[in-house]
Amino acid sequence: MATVFGVDIGGSGIKGAPVDLVRGGLAQERHKVLTPHPAAPEAVVAAVREVVRQYDHRGPVGLTFPGVVVRGHTRTAANVDKRWIGVDAEALFRDELGLPATVVNDADAAGIAEVAYGAGRARGGVTLLLTFGTGIGSALFVDGTLVPNTELGHLELRGKDAERRASSAARERHDLSWAEWAGRVDEYLDLVEMLFSPQLIIIGGGVSRKHDRFLPLLREREAEVVPALLRNDAGIVGAAMAASKAA
Repeated sequence: MATVFGVDIGGSGIKGAPVDLVRGGLAQERHKVLTPHPAAPEAVVAAVREVVRQYDHRGPVGLTFPGVVVRGHTRTAANVDKRWIGVDAEALFRDELGLPATVVNDADAAGIAEVAYGAGRARGGVTLLLTFGTGIGSALFVDGTLVPNTELGHLELRGKDAERRASSAARERHDLSWAEWAGRVDEYLDLVEMLFSPQLIIIGGGVSRKHDRFLPLLREREAEVVPALLRNDAGIVGAAMAASKAA
């Protein structure tokens, strides 16, 4: 199956496109809509339907979700409506789209894509992908094998969820300069490096397209820190990969 549809559901936007799984990239330009607020299941499903209907797609659809996903059920909902907790999301999307659907954690999807096609390709040892956006997502790999649903953005940092201090949204919310924000990211990276000792840290999410603004400001550390090669398309590609595997 060379082309599968991927949808990346984020706290601020929902974007999707057909994905070429041979080369690991978008087969067409992606379509994006704003994430509804409140991001309740019925509203998100309607937005996803709008994205998918922009294309003449009739096959499997892979979807990311910003929270823990276990066997297609959404278990947490930090940056979307709490009514998602406990939902059989795969069944919901399958029924509403009328297409086979596979749902995975958003950062896990981005990590899967980066390990297969991007900055983590052919890298052994411990690799950690971190997405900086509305929150902080994480995908942890050991010799290329995913440890799912790590959700390391919710580690405690200075008495609160780390993503409240160091996400891209936090930078905008507190009107931080790139240097000020880099200091917060460094503090967060110190924490995850202490806990997991990764050899490679991949920085993804929407802010990765501006990596030249902040990566040079980070301190040198034991782990190699690099930008995601697929940038913010990694979630779409990884979602499509998950759907292809499930088909």
